[in-house]
Amino acid sequence: MEVSVAVISDVICPWCYIGKRRLEKAIAALGDKHDVQVRWHPFQLNPQMPKEGISRKEYRSRKFGSWERSMELDAKVVAVGEAEGIQFAFDKIGRTPNTVDAHRLICLADQHGCQDAVVEALFRAYFTEGRDIGKREALIDVGSETGLDRQAAESMLDSDEGLDVISNAREMSNQYGVDGVPFFIINQKLTLAGAQNSEVFVEVFQNAR
Repeated sequence: MEVSVAVISDVICPWCYIGKRRLEKAIAALGDKHDVQVRWHPFQLNPQMPKEGISRKEYRSRKFGSWERSMELDAKVVAVGEAEGIQFAFDKIGRTPNTVDAHRLICLADQHGCQDAVVEALFRAYFTEGRDIGKREALIDVGSETGLDRQAAESMLDSDEGLDVISNAREMSNQYGVDGVPFFIINQKLTLAGAQNSEVFVEVFQNAR
């Protein structure tokens, strides 16, 4: 049975990375029973973020009231991530980036058949390697490391290509009432909000028929 999964997410959301792992675990548990096709759609957690991004410490302190509170929340995410095989390294992250260009790169990767690989690489680059995925060169490097044509990535980032995808995704989010990510749409009708456990995904997939 074929199952389509539209994932609405942002690449600077740690729970989106965790949700990806749990989704993958669910797909693996299904074996050959279902042909699950996953497609990633953009969501901007910080649509007003300056192009160059801002200091993560400044951003998180402002968002959560203090840097101490931010570190408490990070520690909880680190623990959950370890259980899912993700080594979050928040101490390596210097800036919270604007993610428009990262989403455009994901769109380009979809056209070249390597979308999931690029999404994975962006999550890893930001959360475990501490790379600034708001920067053009970092994005080009991430794309080329996953098999995306370097020249195609450069040309896209030097143009306005992909901006319409972001605006269209905003309409999709409004249609499904998305106010947080990750958000999963199965077969265009069943929805799941948040980084659900893999067992929940399996149950929804089985009901999708």
